[in-house]
Formats: sequence, C-alpha cells, structure tokens
Amino acid sequence: METITMSTTCFIEYKIDPYKLDKFKQYAKNWGEIIPNCGGDLIGYFLPHEGSNYIAYALIRFNSLAHYEKYREKLKEDKAGKHNFEFAQTHKFIIEEKRSFLKVETGTYQQPPLVNL
Repeated sequence: METITMSTTCFIEYKIDPYKLDKFKQYAKNWGEIIPNCGGDLIGYFLPHEGSNYIAYALIRFNSLAHYEKYREKLKEDKAGKHNFEFAQTHKFIIEEKRSFLKVETGTYQQPPLVNL
C-alpha cells in the first residue's frame, strides 16, 4: 500500500435545489478542470443518488492550509473560475455552502476490505 502524505482536505457540503441538479452537475464538471489547474487536488464531487436529493459534497486536498490560501488567490484570478462562480449566481442552484478543513487519521484512509462480500 502506498504511503499517504498528511494533508488538509477541504470538505464542502452544499444544499442544492433538487430541481436544478443538471445545473449543479455542470458546475461540478467545470470545477473538475478548474480546481487542478489552480493547484487543488480534487478528490471529487459527490451528488445525490439515494436518500436526500438536496445535499452534495466536494473534497479537495491540499498539502497545508497555506497551500489552500495560495490556491484561493489563484482561483480569484482564474477566468474559468470566475465564470463558474457567475454561473452559480445566475442560476441560483446552490442554497447553502459550508466548508470544513479535515486531516486524515493515520491508519484509517483507504483501508481495503479483509473479506470478499
């Protein structure tokens, strides 16, 4: 198993308009190109599938909070990033957005199953 470098993960929880899920999907897809171009390690966007239809998540990894701050500065100047923020404001599919910063606990990340189901 590969060694995991300790890092900071930005965990974003979105409350979205379920009737505008197609717009949020486009928004997430756009970040799929923008975030790596600005220096973030995009783990992924996770959209509703079963259960609640108005909650979505994004996880972006950074080497440190200092790297996150540098990323945010670059993102503010990025033309595609600005356009994606404007897209969200125009279509109003994000109702609420919360950010938390997390660190992985050693020995708990990407543990493979010990039995086959």
